[in-house]
Amino acid sequence: MHKHNIYFQLFSFALIILWGCTEKIDLKLDSSYTRLVVDGAITTDTIPHQVKLTTTSSYFYNEAAPLVTGATLTISDGENSWPLTETTPGMYQTSPDVYGLPNHTYNLQVLLKEPINGYLTYEASSILRPIMPLDSIRLKYHPDWGNEGFYEVQCYVLDPPTTDFYMFDIYQNQTLITDTIDKKFVVDDQLYNGNYTNGIGVGFLNQERADQRLSPGDTVSLKVASITSEYFKFIQAVQTEVAGQNPLFSGPPANIPGNISNGAVGFFAAYANTRASTFLEKE
Repeated sequence: MHKHNIYFQLFSFALIILWGCTEKIDLKLDSSYTRLVVDGAITTDTIPHQVKLTTTSSYFYNEAAPLVTGATLTISDGENSWPLTETTPGMYQTSPDVYGLPNHTYNLQVLLKEPINGYLTYEASSILRPIMPLDSIRLKYHPDWGNEGFYEVQCYVLDPPTTDFYMFDIYQNQTLITDTIDKKFVVDDQLYNGNYTNGIGVGFLNQERADQRLSPGDTVSLKVASITSEYFKFIQAVQTEVAGQNPLFSGPPANIPGNISNGAVGFFAAYANTRASTFLEKE
């Protein structure tokens, strides 16, 4: 009986401490401080390259981010420049014959129709790093992972002896599976720098999910991009913010580092792509 009293007293003491630690905090969420948001890239693919312009909004704004229209955008590499055309509100594209070259630095200039946060002009730059071509990919089935198993996408490529950062995108029958930034897999090459990867896992297809389930004859493609360390850190920071902090009492979230001038948020990236495909053999 004495032991139970001690436990009860300790429990009551703990509750008093936890109760005393609570404090009401009124957060002042100022929606008047609007900033430009930039999301765009140029790659080695010969395609219309896109830049999307939006603005930040109030924490309680429950609609899609406001689009920025009527801006003038240009991408240049110091020798050539390519204007972008607004194809839909807030979405700007180059002509379809534009492509980036490795080891070139690409600059984005944005001239707004009306100032945002006191600025009309915004700029960003990114170097386009080279990439080694993929040799091949293969699918490895893990039947004991989950209720219906996982297919692991394995990558075969020679990694150069330089410090490199990679972003992986997976396609199933030409449909992009990693279609949002929180689904993309990014990694540095510390574990295999200067070596042949020989089948390292770079993505997974959960066979419990209808949008990832494979059938015999389905094609799986992998696109690998050689990204800069700055873009690597940007994607990691975004994924951390989306996933939330763990443990519960971790430090407060920090601003996500971008590369746009004058206090804008977002990123303008440049990267080289390489691809390989395989298919699920029929039984």
